[in-house]
Amino acid sequence: MTLNLTPDQLLSTTRAVRRRLDLTRPVPRELIEECVDLAVQAPTGRNRQRWHFLVVTERERRLAVADIFLRALSVGTGEPLTERDMWRMNYNSASTARVFDGLGHLAANIHRVPAFVIPAVEGRTDRAPVVTQAGTWGSILPAVWSFMLAARARGLGTVWTTAQAPLERELAGVLGVPYEKVMLAAFIPLAFTIGTDFKPAPRIPREEVLHWDRW
Repeated sequence: MTLNLTPDQLLSTTRAVRRRLDLTRPVPRELIEECVDLAVQAPTGRNRQRWHFLVVTERERRLAVADIFLRALSVGTGEPLTERDMWRMNYNSASTARVFDGLGHLAANIHRVPAFVIPAVEGRTDRAPVVTQAGTWGSILPAVWSFMLAARARGLGTVWTTAQAPLERELAGVLGVPYEKVMLAAFIPLAFTIGTDFKPAPRIPREEVLHWDRW
């Protein structure tokens, strides 16, 4: 099944789906493979194609990965919020409240999510200079966003999380990933969505983010 969405609709309604993941319906392997095929058409620095997609659907391994997700949530704190962060987050307070409510729902049900997609990239950026970080992340992020758009077009929901980061080495061990050479970029729950009627999200005004010719 492919949704009948225009490019603008696809781009503006591919949401971070947490509460509306269908936890009862398996995701066919062929749909995930189609999304990966589209993902790897994304641009990649110097055509190095260092991307990888680890898909976890087997029950016991899913439960082990879900356990790491939950423990990592309790460990990770993230960078302190700035005053501008707080202003942006509260520009539409109802939207931010839904995000945190959805996170709580996802955490409570993470063991029920039918598939996890963990994008990875060869080469680590720990303490690397900005130029190295930009090249590495610029070679995985476009591919992952393409994956998420392809999933949305097929009635699947995704949400980019970095919950794996505090326990990345442990997760790499569970998945057999060579941690010293490969970086786990994200942790993405994947499932069919409950309904497909997603809408554009409220955002801060364009004038706050668009800079013309100079800052």
